[in-house]
Amino acid sequence: QVQLVESGGGLVQTGGSLRLSCVVSGRTFSRIFMGWFRQAPGKEREFVARTTWSGGNTYYGDSVLGRFTISRDNAKNTVYLQMDSLEPEDTAVYYCAGGFYSGSRPDDFLYWGQGTQVTVSS
Repeated sequence: QVQLVESGGGLVQTGGSLRLSCVVSGRTFSRIFMGWFRQAPGKEREFVARTTWSGGNTYYGDSVLGRFTISRDNAKNTVYLQMDSLEPEDTAVYYCAGGFYSGSRPDDFLYWGQGTQVTVSS
């Protein structure tokens, strides 16, 4: 059993920054892949970023490349999403996800958090 809990969302002005955190509890495997997705009202769930738990490979969606950074602190079982230069289009519920396959689709991830709201004012 793996449980994921996100935190760090909130209201921020255009151009501002937020850092989201995802704490992983339960049994954690060294080769697990971690990712972030987001879902805006009326839209499908969108890939944001992903990485391996113990490796250094990272991948980003085109809309956030150069502005967002995914990282991890394995001693704390925590994955982060640093979001800079935020835009109103980034407004969405952000979800942490974990799985055992390398991919950028929601179906590539088995475990999901409950989500945290990010709102960027315009």
